[in-house]
Amino acid sequence: MKSFMDKDFMLYNDTAKHLFHDYAESLPIVDYHCHISPKEIYEDRRYNNIAEVWLGGRNADGTYFGDHYKWRLMRSNGVNEDIVTGSADPFAKFMELAKTLEMSIGNPLYHWCNLELKKYFGITEPLTADNAKEIWDKTSDMLQHDPNLTVRGIIRQSNVAYIGTTDDPADTLEWHEKLAEIKDLGFQVCPSFRPDKAVNIQRPGFAEYIGQLGEAAGMKIKSAADVCAALDNRIDFFKAHGCKASDHGLDYVPFAPCTIEEADRVFRKAMSGEVLTKKEIDEYQTTVLLSLARKYHQENIVMEIHYSCSRNVNKRMFRLEGPDTGFDMAAKSLCYQELADFFSALDEKNELPKCIVFSLDQSDFDQITTCLGCFQSDEVPGKMQLGAAWWFLDTRDGMEAQMKSLARLGILGNFVGMLTDSRSFLSYTRHDYFRRIACNLIGQWVENGEYPANEASLKKIVEGISYKNAARYFGI
Repeated sequence: MKSFMDKDFMLYNDTAKHLFHDYAESLPIVDYHCHISPKEIYEDRRYNNIAEVWLGGRNADGTYFGDHYKWRLMRSNGVNEDIVTGSADPFAKFMELAKTLEMSIGNPLYHWCNLELKKYFGITEPLTADNAKEIWDKTSDMLQHDPNLTVRGIIRQSNVAYIGTTDDPADTLEWHEKLAEIKDLGFQVCPSFRPDKAVNIQRPGFAEYIGQLGEAAGMKIKSAADVCAALDNRIDFFKAHGCKASDHGLDYVPFAPCTIEEADRVFRKAMSGEVLTKKEIDEYQTTVLLSLARKYHQENIVMEIHYSCSRNVNKRMFRLEGPDTGFDMAAKSLCYQELADFFSALDEKNELPKCIVFSLDQSDFDQITTCLGCFQSDEVPGKMQLGAAWWFLDTRDGMEAQMKSLARLGILGNFVGMLTDSRSFLSYTRHDYFRRIACNLIGQWVENGEYPANEASLKKIVEGISYKNAARYFGI
């Protein structure tokens, strides 16, 4: 029987152990999509205890920050909401999380949390309710006093080369500007453009947001054409601050091309508070997304698209807690033809940017991979990417399914690898987790005789997936 989480954790064959320890383990991290705070990086925040890192709390505006993965798990263990996201004592929160994790055999959160305790605090004993107080005391002392456990210290000891934060087009990017002035930071922090509030015309608050966007762009927005112009303006601003990627959280990928006059009519209807039809929503979104994609191509900014997620499905809890608090679910979005048509319309005029497409529906992997294979080019190997196993698919099964789909229908060796998609600064162990799983899968193919034990080729593939492909793709 293997020991729990030893140095060969998740590595089940000799080739995998060699590939991970000799090639993947020590490479830098390109975290090209996450939700951590540039303000906390600039201020080099020091946490008081591990509950603050793992479970978060309230922002000044009353919204929550923290890890909704853990919040969902605790609710599944019957934990009261006041402990999950409320004002309960931090140690009480941590104790309930410890009790929850102890029951969570087979869940990746169990592995992630124990990997974090091991890497950052040197704790090799699995967290349980019995040792929770001892672990609480040790981690609290280290977080308050260890120079390597400030936010920047955590990033540096995690060997992070690049962080792509998620930022609204109306953001001033003041914290990115301040970070750019630090000469010895040791890693890059760049904004990523997330224009969801301008694209999702059907969502509450759209009209108010358009006012904010216009103010940021220094213009009055009176039409869909003005929205596109304002977004172009903000992309230029983001580009000047090092932006390398954009991100789009969509329910599904629309494609309903229309004239700019038709899109303007839909915009004015939304601004006056009228209810839009699905066709009208799709027409406006298609107009704006095509405009954005053309601009991304001009500026060499990667376009990331996330879909097949149904958000805030528990309406009562959404009213109480707000968005991004753990009340979302995987969905099925039959938009494969629209995705292909969207890419084709851009490709017709040589305006297709580098794209990474993520879906929360695992059954979409083959569809997406075969679609992307129709639009590859000689601009960069793997220009069109099947995104890493994301969110609810961020598991060993999900990662293997994603890599197997890419391997059998595309080129796994050009994959840009993992992202944290996290709000926690301790989450960089997810890259270690992913690299172990990738090396194990590749090692299995080698030991099965399905790929030769060619050292140079395997080194190139593993180093590429772990770091080099992403560094090249994003221009790090």
